[in-house]
Amino acid sequence: MAHTVSPAPRDGSAGTEPSVGTLVQSAMADFSTLVRGEIELAKSEIGKSAKKAGIGAGAFGAAGVVLAFSAFFFFIALAEFLTWLGLQRWISYLIVWALLVVVGVIAALVGKRLIGKVEKPERTLETLHDLPDVLHREAPGQRHRAVPEVSNGRVQRQGTESYTL
Repeated sequence: MAHTVSPAPRDGSAGTEPSVGTLVQSAMADFSTLVRGEIELAKSEIGKSAKKAGIGAGAFGAAGVVLAFSAFFFFIALAEFLTWLGLQRWISYLIVWALLVVVGVIAALVGKRLIGKVEKPERTLETLHDLPDVLHREAPGQRHRAVPEVSNGRVQRQGTESYTL
């Protein structure tokens, strides 16, 4: 069974406080709107960084594939060539192993550098820090600060409060 809650008059003429149900309903609606806006903002900011993260993860994957499969036969041949030049077989394979370690370290450093360029969702983090201020109410139904609306990845300000874009 659905109940409708009529809002209490805001002009103070009734002289009564709004009911707990009205306050809870208003708070839940405001909180739901705020959470949806934060999620949409986070999606838009993280989407920009997803490409950089994908490239960095791909570099790590490529490093593993190259070291494990592609170069396997080449490095065996290189070790045998060093043996043919007159080195002992174990020394030839040790030299090739050291070369493989160097190639792997270089690939890992490239991947780390690319992943390090992934940007944080700064606007989302900023608005999350403001969350306690936004939820604080001075009077029933009125916000202490205007909450920005997010649509299509753009922040629309309501009022003149400081939400930098």
